[in-house]
Amino acid sequence: MSKKENAISDSVSIDLKLIEEGTAQLTSEIEVLEAWLNELDSSEGSDNEIVAARKSYNDMLRSRKEMRTTLTKQAKLQF
Repeated sequence: MSKKENAISDSVSIDLKLIEEGTAQLTSEIEVLEAWLNELDSSEGSDNEIVAARKSYNDMLRSRKEMRTTLTKQAKLQF
């Protein structure tokens, strides 16, 4: 294998590793956000603070799911 081919191979393996680590991090964050939302759903109150927290957590959850989907698609393109 030439030096150029080896460098490309190393780059792809690093990229895949970063994608895997990013996906794992996003999955972890998604689990935390879902747990927080479950806690809010089980709380009795519905004051403005809880409503704002629920909206914020839902926005963060949606964003992280979109990022994870994008990383998953990127990983498939690497193969």
